[in-house]
Amino acid sequence: MNGKKLYISDVTLRDGMHAIRHQYSLENVRQIAKALDDARVDSIEVAHGDGLQGSSFNYGFGAHSDLEWIEAAADVVKHAKIATLLLPGIGTIHDLKNAWQAGARVVRVATHCTEADVSAQHIQYARELGMDTVGFLMMSHMTTPENLAKQAKLMEGYGATCIYVVDSGGAMNMSDIRDRFRALKAELKPETQTGMHAHHNLSLGVANSIAAVEEGCDRIDASLAGMGAGAGNAPLGYAGVYSSFLRHCETAAARYGLSAVDILVELGKRRMVGGQEDMIVDVALDLRNNK
Repeated sequence: MNGKKLYISDVTLRDGMHAIRHQYSLENVRQIAKALDDARVDSIEVAHGDGLQGSSFNYGFGAHSDLEWIEAAADVVKHAKIATLLLPGIGTIHDLKNAWQAGARVVRVATHCTEADVSAQHIQYARELGMDTVGFLMMSHMTTPENLAKQAKLMEGYGATCIYVVDSGGAMNMSDIRDRFRALKAELKPETQTGMHAHHNLSLGVANSIAAVEEGCDRIDASLAGMGAGAGNAPLGYAGVYSSFLRHCETAAARYGLSAVDILVELGKRRMVGGQEDMIVDVALDLRNNK
């Protein structure tokens, strides 16, 4: 730790959406955003848990639209920048422009850790808008540090000025984190920042974030009371599945008389990734039929 000022990005109003099935009221958003702003966090991420346009049958319908939530937060902040999340294929450039007009000034463009190439046009357009543009490599445990660094280099080439190691499955330990940050630092330009998004599935979210900072990480994600997908709900990091699968697995387990744990572990064995929520029911049916 070298005493540098860390950039703190709060994700309560985005990742925290998963924990309450995306049902924050506009008043909830205003109260939380104001309190975070008073606490002087650097950015506050606001969107459906699955990013812009995530409100859907597949991912769960939100109580409000992304733009309503963003506008509510933007209305009350004086210090923090409003951030949002975009997953190419769910959100579009059009949605990004609308988010900018609603008050978002930071965007994290999120892809699976081996699919950075799908982010090119979204990152480029965000830079054209003048947004603080971040590449967000999800499920970073599913590829090697060297391959992750190559994907990070692609995002940097598209225009991202910060690249995140994202432990979406809460499946990594401190050594895993160190190896990935060292690989990124060796590959990226010195001026390109790095960030860490940890999940607490193995109770290592804080420890992993500290390890990232020790390796020179510039931005750390945090949330109030650990609000976020998976974290604190089920310590299932060893399954290595996308943390937002938890709620869907609980629903499928109740419907088909199964254990949510069994579904999660089977999804991990099949190496399912974010965006494959439709496979949860297929796996549940397979498990029921094989009973």
